[in-house]
Amino acid sequence: MPDATLQNPVNPRRALTIDGKKFLWDGRLFENYEEAAREAQAYKDDNFEVQLVEEGGKHLVYTRRVVKEVVVSAPS
Repeated sequence: MPDATLQNPVNPRRALTIDGKKFLWDGRLFENYEEAAREAQAYKDDNFEVQLVEEGGKHLVYTRRVVKEVVVSAPS
């Protein structure tokens, strides 16, 4: 998993581009890797791609999900 570094851990960027893919921050700062890894696994279980980022002793979870199917329903 590629590692990314943030410039300001107090105010992380909402989005990062890693390997040409855009990931969005889930909005939470985790105190330790284990907490972040548990949250990352929950996202993975829901078919998200996940990147863990560590900066200034805080751990952040960035996620992305590619839409594979679009369901369109006609108004009734």
